Amino acid sequence: MSDTILVKVENLDRLFDVSKPLLNRIIEHEKRQFLRAVDNLSIEIKQGETFALVGESGSGKSTVAKMVVGLLEPTKGRIEIDNLDLSDKNKVKELRQMRSEIQMIFQDPFASLNPRWRVEKIVSEPIIAFNLESENEAIIKRTGELLSLVGLAPSDGRKFPHEFSGGQRQRICIARALASNPKFIVCDEPTSALDVSVQAQILNLMRDLQDKFGLTFLFISHDLSVVRHMANRIGVMYLGRLVEVADTKSLFKNPRHPYTRMLLDAIPDLEMSGKERKPIEGEIPNPINPPTGCTFHPRCPLANERCKREIPASFNIDGNEVTCHAVEEGRS
Repeated sequence: MSDTILVKVENLDRLFDVSKPLLNRIIEHEKRQFLRAVDNLSIEIKQGETFALVGESGSGKSTVAKMVVGLLEPTKGRIEIDNLDLSDKNKVKELRQMRSEIQMIFQDPFASLNPRWRVEKIVSEPIIAFNLESENEAIIKRTGELLSLVGLAPSDGRKFPHEFSGGQRQRICIARALASNPKFIVCDEPTSALDVSVQAQILNLMRDLQDKFGLTFLFISHDLSVVRHMANRIGVMYLGRLVEVADTKSLFKNPRHPYTRMLLDAIPDLEMSGKERKPIEGEIPNPINPPTGCTFHPRCPLANERCKREIPASFNIDGNEVTCHAVEEGRS
């Protein structure tokens, strides 16, 4: 892992307009409503690093992933990859080149594969789109190499996606992601739709490929056990905001934010240490009408009146970036 910052995200916001149609609003005397999916998020990812975003469903993880790869426009903030601002429309040539260096692996492998295309066409699509090879023989050869790289046979290229198992389909998705020789891959819950035994195979494959090609990953997951195996650093999200950022070892050994502790307490005790496990209590509030102050305060055992009034600022404690009044005041 290098010290060079490959991905820099600054003050990222994303609002979705969830208002009723204009006529309904006029008749019912209602104002426009907005859902804030991501709120003032800033992260840095080093070259060759795996940075994970974790949190419950609805915390904004996938929205961040889609903005970073350009599938969604940020409402505010900037995304810089390899010193190139993705919002700079004047650098068309540079942005097109950058698009070949960013890829994404989706949660559902079958849904992300065209069922009418043979695998060889699916995997070779980025090669053709970015004009990486011009001769048909070279494209076929490169496609076979990519399939072999992910543990499939070159002859599998003649098959259709429905002829493969879930784990094999995800291998095809990984091969397609590698086809454009990317530097940066966003992995949005890449193993959550797979069996546990297959999950381990896919995760080990991704780590091997990262070591071989020096890839940088943004890894989105709700499963902390998976993240512990994959990530160098972890960012914990709650209702669109980062509440804690730390390296993996520090986060699991000494979590500081009450929400991080809640997530860790719910992990099954596979090591049989005898530590008591607690189910996660409550649910993420409605993001259209979030709580005032710290949005976690309705579920937090350490909340006081200040938590209900003031939005906490991020600060560093023992190497962890934490956003919590209780930790700041020593009440944790």
